[in-house]
Amino acid sequence: MRNFTEFLLTGFSGDQVLQKVYAMLFSLIYLAALTENLLIITLTAIDQHLQSPLYFFLKNLSFIDICYISVTVPNSIMNSLTNVYSISFLGCALQVFFLFVLAGTEFAPLLVMSYDRYAAICPPLHYEAVMNRGTCVQMVTASWLSGCFYGALHVAGTFSVHFSEANRVHQFFWEAPSLLKLACSGEPVLEYGLIIASCVFLFMCFIVMVVSYIHIFSAVLKIPSSKGRVKTLSTCLPHLAVVMSFLCSGSVTHLAENFITSSSLKALTSVLYTVLPPAMNPVICSLRNQEMQAALGNVIAGTVSSLFILIKT
Repeated sequence: MRNFTEFLLTGFSGDQVLQKVYAMLFSLIYLAALTENLLIITLTAIDQHLQSPLYFFLKNLSFIDICYISVTVPNSIMNSLTNVYSISFLGCALQVFFLFVLAGTEFAPLLVMSYDRYAAICPPLHYEAVMNRGTCVQMVTASWLSGCFYGALHVAGTFSVHFSEANRVHQFFWEAPSLLKLACSGEPVLEYGLIIASCVFLFMCFIVMVVSYIHIFSAVLKIPSSKGRVKTLSTCLPHLAVVMSFLCSGSVTHLAENFITSSSLKALTSVLYTVLPPAMNPVICSLRNQEMQAALGNVIAGTVSSLFILIKT
């Protein structure tokens, strides 16, 4: 039993060529995620037609996605390029903290967005009163505060244990489940209890979402025109897709952690919930939205016309 001053990562592979390939692939995904999410933040900030509560929450979700992918991917890219895989105890604790904070904070807007869709469709006459600007700001603030509290709890649970002789983590980033495997037998009881409690709470939130969507679909079926039903559903299905992606990626990673023996495959499955969601969420939830596409078209048209004016002058 000992307390470490640093931890080591194994990464994806010991082959230097493969490490460079992973670094290049991660760089492309990271740049795509940054571009997509920054585009959404910019459009929802400057376009007057994108000022509804739904777009306010999407803007917040994009900001969270930028932070979430930035916690792990840039560091992993630098590790692959420099072949340095060590991190200080404090640095490791900070990365675990921010991962939990952002994961918890990301799920909260998804829960709030399901309530937003319920308020917009089921009692639509009261929507503006229920989802006013002050309420939206309070919901987002509560999401961040609860995420910080959630992260602090898990960091305390993870790093309150004594670690065994090994300090090598079989991952491409530092996460609580991988670190707990290095703990002495019987010590991570507190953190495992917190993880179980988190799963139970997550399941309860999922049930609330399901109930909300049962009411939403019931209301949609009562809409007389098929065009109206399709238009209403088009505002809900992207949100459902993001929620299912969030839950499924976490579930697959958890199953891989317990049933896959190859450390490289485990690291690759972790990409499902750390790298892909921030890159895919904007495409699923926002950029396919007609209002968002119209706003993007206006920005492009304005930029092109400005360039023509500059060229003529």
